[in-house]
Amino acid sequence: MTDEAQRARQGVLFAIAAYTCWGVAPVYFKLIKQVPALEILSHRIIWAFVIVLALIVGLKRINRLKPVLKNPSHMLRLTLATFLLGGNWFLFIWAVNNDHILDASLGYYINPLLNIAIGMAFFAERMRKLQWLAVAMAVSGVLIQVVSFGSVPWIALALACSFAIYGAIRKRLPVDSITGLWLETLILLPIMLIYLFGFADSPSSDLAANSWTLNVLLMAAGIVTTVPLLCFTAAAQRIRYSTLGFFQYIGPSIMFVLAVVVYGEPLAMGKLITFIIIWSALALYSADSLIHNQRQRRQAKKLSQSS
Repeated sequence: MTDEAQRARQGVLFAIAAYTCWGVAPVYFKLIKQVPALEILSHRIIWAFVIVLALIVGLKRINRLKPVLKNPSHMLRLTLATFLLGGNWFLFIWAVNNDHILDASLGYYINPLLNIAIGMAFFAERMRKLQWLAVAMAVSGVLIQVVSFGSVPWIALALACSFAIYGAIRKRLPVDSITGLWLETLILLPIMLIYLFGFADSPSSDLAANSWTLNVLLMAAGIVTTVPLLCFTAAAQRIRYSTLGFFQYIGPSIMFVLAVVVYGEPLAMGKLITFIIIWSALALYSADSLIHNQRQRRQAKKLSQSS
């Protein structure tokens, strides 16, 4: 096996690991569902800050922080992105622990199609005909649920929109993922510390009164945050980004199975119809991407042979 093939194989394994971690995350949050969502978010920010700082020091990347911290424009955009990410994390935790895993799953199915629309609207990316059709199908799926069944999937839409806009802002920022994550946790850290030690008054807010198992689980929030991101970064460095995109359906698919099979969330007809339309749109989008990538490879092969 060549070095390039070995790296590609490693990239696939890292991608599967990243999206599987994100998919099974609801299991972790269910273990600590007695803790309020904002408290869990606080621990997620605090312990991720500690872990990522240790990584930055260990990898000798401290020098990457200064250019970003000294650039007001970059910091302003990163702060905006950070609050979108923090809101996304909070809503996801709240959704899981209030039996809305299906809504979270739907949100992360919608996300890649929303990314296409944002790419066209803000990054002058051209959409192919099948991509237009896929996005139109996703919109129709949501509208059918709203009009026919009288329910707005606001959790799914809020999760999809907040993460898509966050991704669009981060796309334009010249900050690597590890440095960016640490700065994001740094921005939110004072707010979380003030809340946790100044305002939180639940039975679990006093760490000294908690059992050691609960405290370990709360500290593990940092691992739940950083491990999949590190796997994702490792995958992105080894395989094409378009290839990486095909693995993004692992996460919401695992969430869907957990919601229906493990946690017994009811799958109402309106929601099921929306899921079926979104799945069809994603299948169309994936097929279009495969065809487009194969055409590009054939063209590149012809060019290399002619030269």
